[in-house]
Amino acid sequence: MGKKYEAAKAKIDAARTYDVEQGFNLVPETICAKFDETVEVSGRLGVDPKHPEQTVRGTVVLPHGIGRAVRVLVFAKGEKEAEARDAGADFIGAEDMIEKVSKGWLDFDAIVATPDIMGAVGKLGKVLGPRGLMPNPKLGTVTFDVKKAVSDLKAGKVEFRVDKAGNIHVPVGKASFGGQKLRENFLSLMEAIVKAKPSASKGTYLRSLFISTTMGPSIRLNAVEVRNLFK
Repeated sequence: MGKKYEAAKAKIDAARTYDVEQGFNLVPETICAKFDETVEVSGRLGVDPKHPEQTVRGTVVLPHGIGRAVRVLVFAKGEKEAEARDAGADFIGAEDMIEKVSKGWLDFDAIVATPDIMGAVGKLGKVLGPRGLMPNPKLGTVTFDVKKAVSDLKAGKVEFRVDKAGNIHVPVGKASFGGQKLRENFLSLMEAIVKAKPSASKGTYLRSLFISTTMGPSIRLNAVEVRNLFK
């Protein structure tokens, strides 16, 4: 590890857990890179994703966004194309854009599609699925309300999804946001994750929580405190 990383790590007591305020106030002291690092939340959930009824997945619009521009592609026709354009979509089209993506073009961060065109979009599953970009009605990205879908993505809508090991990894902003904005984004995310708790999940749901910058060491948060906030 580099000297900057070791210096940042020395400021964190690995033997303790930090409350939310203390943890996010430490973030500026763990910056190791010259660029504006992303702050990510990682956690262990008390679920077994091998069982479909214990899958945790959803979205939330962070109050302060994620600190970067989101390039949105919309698959739509007719008046919905105009709606997408008015909402600020970066790329809009139907069969022409579907063909372009099928040939390897991926210069976008999120996709919205209207239900009437999903039959054609379905053939992109092998391209978009592994990258987590496939439109999904459960995530609000397959909808006729194109304006809201695009606006939410532009405003800082993020997806959370438990992996095969029962962990989550979600960005909550940039280090330059400061403690207050990062805390507010974090709490909005955690509220959504708690609400998404599967009924089949038994025992402790939020087992552990960590925050870290892109290049910095992790800070262990007090999961009990966070659980108590949303009882």
